[in-house]
Amino acid sequence: MPRKNQECTRMGGGASTNSPPPRDGGMRLVNTFELCFGNLDGYSEEHTSIKLLALSLCQSIVSLAAFKGQDRRFTCTGTIIQHTASSMSILTSASLIRSSEDESKILDKLEIKVRLPNGKLVVGKLWKYDFYYNIAVVNTKAFPEFHAACFHNEVPANVKFSQSKLVAIGRVFESGELMATGGTLLYKTCKFDCQQLMASTCKTTKAGIGGPIIDADGKFIGMSFYYKDGAPFLPITILQKCLKHFNEFGRVLQPWHGLRIGSLQAEKLRVREEVHDILPHAHGIYVQKA
Repeated sequence: MPRKNQECTRMGGGASTNSPPPRDGGMRLVNTFELCFGNLDGYSEEHTSIKLLALSLCQSIVSLAAFKGQDRRFTCTGTIIQHTASSMSILTSASLIRSSEDESKILDKLEIKVRLPNGKLVVGKLWKYDFYYNIAVVNTKAFPEFHAACFHNEVPANVKFSQSKLVAIGRVFESGELMATGGTLLYKTCKFDCQQLMASTCKTTKAGIGGPIIDADGKFIGMSFYYKDGAPFLPITILQKCLKHFNEFGRVLQPWHGLRIGSLQAEKLRVREEVHDILPHAHGIYVQKA
């Protein structure tokens, strides 16, 4: 088992890789899911702040890998969002369990392994997922030394994140290394199908997919995905509604009672003007009748 403090080999631009990863159905996961992000070796005030924010959540951050037989198909980051006496629930990306042959289906004969913050490897079991929002919840047995992230706090619909400064956090599967990088919130649309995604300048790698985005106060504000120009993320308001639907209906209902939900900053100028006339300082999520 890799040790928790095993170092990644540093590469240019703050990225890094471990020893050659295993084959993946005829393909190798070279320089992909084991690339680290966030070169925080400096002594600047910014780096110190990012490190402290990441450490405040480190006991809730895991890494997950999907296997089919001996072949590792995908790895990503996850966040412990619920902790009971017997089990832990981990929020992550549904890309973990999606079949590469048919993206509308789950990987056949799926086995999930979870790398815990202490480096221990345990088996995970898929609980619920939604491919539209690309989220999944994986359950595993509980360990008392870990805890759930503060995830279920109420977030006002017009929340303005603390000065728009963000931190993206991830964990590498093979080494278990914790990663973090800073960025800012971007008020623009993302180049993905899901209109509810928000954009950031946090430069991550694919190892950070499914990891948390937190604000300057350490509050969980979204789950990150990967894009070369900066990590897009699904805001916590959408995540909370998805989890509520999982608990109440067993799946995410589409659409939600005839409503369309998205980022206010991504709306057309006509819509922004209508909202501005009523709420001139509004930010965050926009809800409209579909």
